[in-house]
Amino acid sequence: MQSRYEIFSSSISSIYHFIEKIERHEMVRYGGKGTYAQYLAALYRHPEGLTAAQLCDICDRDKAAVSRTVNEMEKQGLLKNQSDAAHPYRAPLVLTEKGKEAAEFVCRQAQAAVEAGGKGLKDEERRILYASLELIARNLEVISREGIPD
Repeated sequence: MQSRYEIFSSSISSIYHFIEKIERHEMVRYGGKGTYAQYLAALYRHPEGLTAAQLCDICDRDKAAVSRTVNEMEKQGLLKNQSDAAHPYRAPLVLTEKGKEAAEFVCRQAQAAVEAGGKGLKDEERRILYASLELIARNLEVISREGIPD
């Protein structure tokens, strides 16, 4: 019999794997990588722009990964830096028109994927699932910083 840990970690890993696979497949239409999807969605929700540091927090990525991806997305004309500041990492990034079009597509496809993925869940079950996942994520964040309690 599988332990709760095995079931939990296997399920979370599978979900993450399939999300990445869907992102890669959908972003091919825009000549981009799957990792662009989260950045596009975050910037779409924040039309005033986000700094690279804010993208790190929102997308839960490290500074180097965000920097590489932002550079790639700028070269592809999906986003632009709003400042000529000496510290571009602190300058707001905004979507270009091409980026907005890609972000709208990503958001529509993400909504469709989430709806299809949750097929069969009642609204109350979905609410409980999301609340539970948020609680587990917060608890695991604390454990990752402080260690497993005795």
